[in-house]
Amino acid sequence: MAISVQSNITNVINAYNQAAKGRTADVGPKGNPPGGDFADLVKGAIEEAKKIGVKSEQLSIAGITGNADISQVVTAVAEAEVTLQTVVSIRDKVIDAYKDIIRMPI
Repeated sequence: MAISVQSNITNVINAYNQAAKGRTADVGPKGNPPGGDFADLVKGAIEEAKKIGVKSEQLSIAGITGNADISQVVTAVAEAEVTLQTVVSIRDKVIDAYKDIIRMPI
């Protein structure tokens, strides 16, 4: 699952960088980029982060009841923590970019 989140985040960053440089992505048959639009990339990354959090919670509960190995629980919780930190960092960058756009003179 982490690979999917990383690839989604990488796709989001690449799309942002292209937009910042004034380039547009190749357009597919329906007028959308071949890999989907920016909103789909963000939505996919958030859904993947949510799945990782749910998995972590389930393994934590299983660990408390003695049905899961402690190393699995620790790994799942660490993965959820890294995912959350990544999501928060991206959110902060998006907010900073929005603030920069708002400050631009017309």
